[in-house]
Amino acid sequence: MAAPITNIRKKVLTEQEQQQQVIDQLQKQLSESNAALERSLSILRELESSGILGAAESMIKAKAEIAEIVLGQVSRKEITNLINNGMAAAGALTAVDPAQTSQLMSSVQEGLKEAAKPSTEKVGLLSMLRAMKDPDIQRALGFGLRFLKGLGHGLKNDSSKH
Repeated sequence: MAAPITNIRKKVLTEQEQQQQVIDQLQKQLSESNAALERSLSILRELESSGILGAAESMIKAKAEIAEIVLGQVSRKEITNLINNGMAAAGALTAVDPAQTSQLMSSVQEGLKEAAKPSTEKVGLLSMLRAMKDPDIQRALGFGLRFLKGLGHGLKNDSSKH
C-alpha cells in the first residue's frame, strides 16, 4: 500500500510567471475580439480627428468646475420652475387620451392650412353671423365652448384647493 499524502504543496508562481499568464490571457482575448477592437479603434480615430475626443477629455478633467456651474444653474429659481412646469405638463399629458391628442393636432394643422390661405374678404359682424351656419365652424365653436366650460370647472375646483 502507498503512503498517504500528508503534504499538499501549492505551486506558487513567480512574478514573471504571473505576468506571462496575464499576457497570454490578453493575447487570447485580443484574438477573440479582433473585429470589435478594430471598430472601436476606428471610432476613436474619428472622434480624435473631429476634436470630440479632446473636448471630452477636457470636460473630464474639468468635471468639478463643470458640476459646480451646472448645479449653480440648476438651482436658479427660473430653472427649478422650468423643471417643475415640465414635470407638471408631462403629468397632464399622460392623463390625456393619445387618440384625442392626435385628432386635436391634426385639426390644428388643418386650421393652420386654412388660415394660411390668402383672403381679401373683409370680416365684419354680418360675415361672422353668416359663417356661423358653416358646420365646420359650428363644430369648432362647440368644441371651444365645451373646452372653456371644462376649463372654468377645473379652475373652480383648483381654486378651492388653495
